Amino acid sequence: MVQMCIIMRDNVLWRKQASIIMLLANTLQIDSDRALDLYYSTQTAQQLADPAMGLQLMSDQYIVENILSEIQDRITGESHTQQ
Repeated sequence: MVQMCIIMRDNVLWRKQASIIMLLANTLQIDSDRALDLYYSTQTAQQLADPAMGLQLMSDQYIVENILSEIQDRITGESHTQQ
């Protein structure tokens, strides 16, 4: 029974990740491969994979906004270190 719950949880997470990646691609108007790379380069993706973080309970749009904010912070941080 426990094994079945783990499989179901993993399937739900996989579908949520796919939905987030497609939403990210649409939002940024990039292809899905680029969105996949961006997604997996974020700490948000790592947090989503950890059930203890509870991020799985948030909407896809909320998570995409977190990812966009994280990417923006990364870009801003890089521009500040180059000056």
